[in-house]
Amino acid sequence: MMELHLKIIGWLLVVLALIHVSFPRYFNWKKELAELELVNRQMMQVHTFFIALVVFLMGLLCLVISPEEIGSSLGRKVALGLFVFWFLRLCIQFFWYSPKLWRGRLFETVAHIVFTMLWIYLCAVFFFLWQAGAD
Repeated sequence: MMELHLKIIGWLLVVLALIHVSFPRYFNWKKELAELELVNRQMMQVHTFFIALVVFLMGLLCLVISPEEIGSSLGRKVALGLFVFWFLRLCIQFFWYSPKLWRGRLFETVAHIVFTMLWIYLCAVFFFLWQAGAD
């Protein structure tokens, strides 16, 4: 059953990584970032690229990992690391981003709810994978 959840997560993360391609256009970065110093503008673009790359590679890992690797000591350690990563992302959803960004705006509120549910799902699966086989 956990193997199925990993495959689902794998595809979700690949799609999430690919969504990053639309960020410059959706967030109007050409205009919004134009006033930033060159170093800040380029850091924003480079960091977004590498976040997308890491999310994509996490997705690939989930798609190609075998059942034997899932239950191994290394697999449990990787699951713990992924749990911590996504748990921190879940915390940022509530404690960093202002509700002013989504409250009263239908699309943004739906996105907030959907991504909150995604972060909870990722946390739950990686937590249970980490706990599987624990002494």
